[in-house]
Amino acid sequence: MVNSMTGFAAATGGQGPYRWAWELRSVNAKGLDLRLRVPDWIGGLEQGARAELARRIKRGNISLNLRLTREAGDAPFQVDSDMLHAILAALKQVERAAKEQNLPLRPASAAEVMGMRGVLQTGPADEDTGPLLKALLGELPALIDAFDEMRAGEGASLAAVLHDQLGAIEALIADAMREADARQGQMAVSLRSNLARVMDHSEGADEARVAQELALIAVKADIREELDRLEAHVLAARDLLRAEGPIGRKLDFLMQEFNREANTLCSKSQSTALTRIGLDLKATIDQMREQVQNVE
Repeated sequence: MVNSMTGFAAATGGQGPYRWAWELRSVNAKGLDLRLRVPDWIGGLEQGARAELARRIKRGNISLNLRLTREAGDAPFQVDSDMLHAILAALKQVERAAKEQNLPLRPASAAEVMGMRGVLQTGPADEDTGPLLKALLGELPALIDAFDEMRAGEGASLAAVLHDQLGAIEALIADAMREADARQGQMAVSLRSNLARVMDHSEGADEARVAQELALIAVKADIREELDRLEAHVLAARDLLRAEGPIGRKLDFLMQEFNREANTLCSKSQSTALTRIGLDLKATIDQMREQVQNVE
């Protein structure tokens, strides 16, 4: 089953005076990259969420955001003075550097500064955040389920495209085989003619040695081995598309093997028709590789 690395899910909830909104989204990546934006005053929230995401998701650039609000009157907002002073100092440094480069900057508003992470704390320092932590982490499995459902839907569409592209590659392999069969007799005649011409003009040459060299040339011009490997790669790709779990890395490696065989076929073609088929193969393989980049 193919899963896409592109996905999105959202959920809202609340407990007591708190209301929250989760957003989980992802794009493709070489590995698993988790980026979380959650309130740092709820001890254990980031660690728990990170562990759950890593357990359920194996690949992708994952962003998890939590917007948490508290009903007015329940608790005053608190400003982290140390963080505020650090951010203001950084803003001054940026403004000086911009001025030296003659780059005009719009002054940051107080609301923008308060919105920077860590400046404004919405929970009182003496509050027991255990029940809130439990409620928030308890919503993550359902959120990830919805996220996985979307990625599976995207993956099904990806799999259909990949199967079509594999079918196109199979058709091109069949065309190449027919072309190779058609030119087989012509190549044999050409080799015999070349051998006779060389022997006529090479008095004293070792006939066996010359024949051996021409046989090597014939082997180098034979594309059947490349076509057999391409057929094997197609079967391997179809098996991967039916496999469970993340398959993106294996598919990506297989696409490199596809491309290597197509390059060799082009270099050994010795005919316009085979060269055209080889170029069509390379184009289809390149299109397929673009799709593979989004497979988990």
